[in-house]
Amino acid sequence: MGDSIVIRSAEPADAERISELMGSSGVFEQLLQMPDVPVASRIETLRVTDAQICRLVALDGDRVVAHAGLHKTQNSIRRQHVRGLGIAIASSHQGQGLGRALMERLLRWADGWGAVLRIELTVNADNERAIALYSRLGFMHEGRHLAYALRNGQYVDAIAMARMHPCPPMLPAW
Repeated sequence: MGDSIVIRSAEPADAERISELMGSSGVFEQLLQMPDVPVASRIETLRVTDAQICRLVALDGDRVVAHAGLHKTQNSIRRQHVRGLGIAIASSHQGQGLGRALMERLLRWADGWGAVLRIELTVNADNERAIALYSRLGFMHEGRHLAYALRNGQYVDAIAMARMHPCPPMLPAW
């Protein structure tokens, strides 16, 4: 990862640049995004702030080159300990350690501050580099979703992965 990259909390003002990233070639294909979708279609969601989620951006100058976040998977009180993970990195910045840096920061937030026990994600089965990164960071394979999503006229499978908190908080013995 280059010295010029700054990682910080995503702000509502970043929404348009995050949306541009998510719709860019080399990125949208690995996400559940579509090509040629107006940037405005995602902005409302990206402007929402919530203390129970962690959203980060990586900036190279004033350009958003990556976005990563942990979001609530449901509003059910029974799943308050779970977050879903999403990450998008500009094709120009992939393979340079940026994904690992973002993931490690998200995991520190989840483990130390977010009261998160379980983090879930799905990843295209042919995205070997991402699967390897998630595995190195403690994510386990939980299953395979057949024909999970349509990508460029072909159905692709996805791998379900999850990571449990490595040392869940406990009350001290009094």
